[in-house]
Amino acid sequence: MTLTILGALLIGLSLGLLGSGGSILTVPVLVYLVGESGKLAIVESLAIVGLIALIGAAPYLRKRCIDGRAVLLFGVPGLLGTSLGTLLSHRMPAALQLLIFAVVMLIAAVRMFNPMPEQTDLRPRAWWQVALAGLGVGVLTGVVGVGGGFLILPALVLLLGLSMARSVGTSLVIIAMNSALGFGLHVIGQSTPLHWSVIGLIAGIGILGSLIGSQLSSLCSPLVLRRSFAGFLVLLGGYILVTSLPHALQGTARSTASAQTTGAATVLLRMSTTVNHL
Repeated sequence: MTLTILGALLIGLSLGLLGSGGSILTVPVLVYLVGESGKLAIVESLAIVGLIALIGAAPYLRKRCIDGRAVLLFGVPGLLGTSLGTLLSHRMPAALQLLIFAVVMLIAAVRMFNPMPEQTDLRPRAWWQVALAGLGVGVLTGVVGVGGGFLILPALVLLLGLSMARSVGTSLVIIAMNSALGFGLHVIGQSTPLHWSVIGLIAGIGILGSLIGSQLSSLCSPLVLRRSFAGFLVLLGGYILVTSLPHALQGTARSTASAQTTGAATVLLRMSTTVNHL
């Protein structure tokens, strides 16, 4: 339980200190510290991420520091992508989802190691480019249960030319939207009961940690924090990659063998029917 609390606190602190990246720790905390299965962890992660993002967006809503046009152009296609990603996830083995998650974590590490782009002299891109980016982030949310803030923040700055403050607030709203839809769709297709006490505990501590982190953010170098967190993601992502890859390969081999067996059985059945007719 102590490790779970520390993990939840780390999720919140990273969100408060960095403005993104904390949600990518939620699935590992649920799988390796709480002991949840991969699929259940992804569903519960969406609830936790959505709650933290919703609470985190409240101050930006009060300050009117959220871009409605960006929510429409980026967030609405993201809802479609989340629906598609959820449908895909129902057809994937848990090991493959964790494998994809590990790759996403390594991509997030690369994004965080680089400095955030400056918004000066940036021209907004075409609406369809923004919509495609939102669609892709939504698919990611549905498949592996991450909010995608590490992708949304730079996308809003580079594609729409938003300031960092407006990008953070808008990103939190989009994350809350995608997570809520993904959670609802997963629950519809989920037969395993959810552990609401775990969801409430991690979300509550994560929210507290994000508030503490936001107060401490002015005392630390953002670049040093981001690069330190990126190094941590590389280690954790590498571990998940190594542990999930054998299971994913075994699942693929079993599926191939099952398909070959089914095909052979079909051929034998047809041969038997032909012999009987003769």
